[in-house]
Amino acid sequence: MLAVYFDQPGGPENLYLKEVPKPSPGEGEVLLKVAASALNRADILQRQGQYAPPPGASSILGVEASGLVEELGPGCQGHWKIGDPAMALLPGGGQAQYVTVPEGLLMPVPAGLTLPQAAAIPEAWLTAFQLLHLIGKVQSGESVLIHAGLSGVGTAATQLVRIAGAIPLVTGGSQDKLQIAEKLGAAAGINYKEEDFSKAAMKFTKGAGINLILDCIGGSNWEKNVNCLAVDGRWVLYGLMGGADINGPLFSKLLFKRGSLISSLLRSRDKKYKQMLVKAFTGQILPHFSMEGPQRLSPVLDKVFPLAEIQEAHKYMESNQHVGKIVLEIPQ
Repeated sequence: MLAVYFDQPGGPENLYLKEVPKPSPGEGEVLLKVAASALNRADILQRQGQYAPPPGASSILGVEASGLVEELGPGCQGHWKIGDPAMALLPGGGQAQYVTVPEGLLMPVPAGLTLPQAAAIPEAWLTAFQLLHLIGKVQSGESVLIHAGLSGVGTAATQLVRIAGAIPLVTGGSQDKLQIAEKLGAAAGINYKEEDFSKAAMKFTKGAGINLILDCIGGSNWEKNVNCLAVDGRWVLYGLMGGADINGPLFSKLLFKRGSLISSLLRSRDKKYKQMLVKAFTGQILPHFSMEGPQRLSPVLDKVFPLAEIQEAHKYMESNQHVGKIVLEIPQ
């Protein structure tokens, strides 16, 4: 089968398609014939040599995929049949023509969605669901500040906050992007290049501050985050796009607010946790993708690249121009 490969860490020019052995499903696994896989920051970091796959995971890039069930391994207990459309959360291996998946990490493709649309759901939406509900404990009526609000996780989180009855505010780098965020349900969009987002958030909340912050930026945002955090607020850190280092009185400012700083990753969590997360998401959230009306959820696709253009797809993600997800179509 064909798979995305690189021989040594570095830039997008190191990526190419390679013929590798087709995997066989083990105990309790399903073989998925992949139709599409979405690109994630984890793929960029892994290509750069900064983010190794978890122990035992495929070294092939790709942490989510959609396609058709090709084969059931021994001991499968579920309802899956050959030919069923499915989407999957993966520790790696999604950017290939086939991938094996523990059956508990498969989800049905919602009615009305294409396979490329479905490929944009697992990693981003499960991350957003986890951050908001399992980690951040979002409550109806609370304010939620979502950094990188036009990313895959950001566009998912905005919609999930809205259907939870909370109030989403997002940061973004252009007015065009922020207009899209408001169409997705953001109560306010803050252009971090033109104004201090902490002052804008305090103004929006009439001085009360933000109850929950979803932060994939890290170091460069720490002081503004803690400045606009509400008393007893929660600040959930899940990425370090703005660096890992801080210099200043973070602890005293956080202590004064009685704030909670919580960090979270999804890829490195164990299979049992991921299966619990997938089950909860499938029951509580997945039906909303097929609903009509204000409770409907939609994956946001920016651009679809053929797998052969993997270098261009990585360059495009690194340019930070995209809104939502970048998807790779896998040759059949």
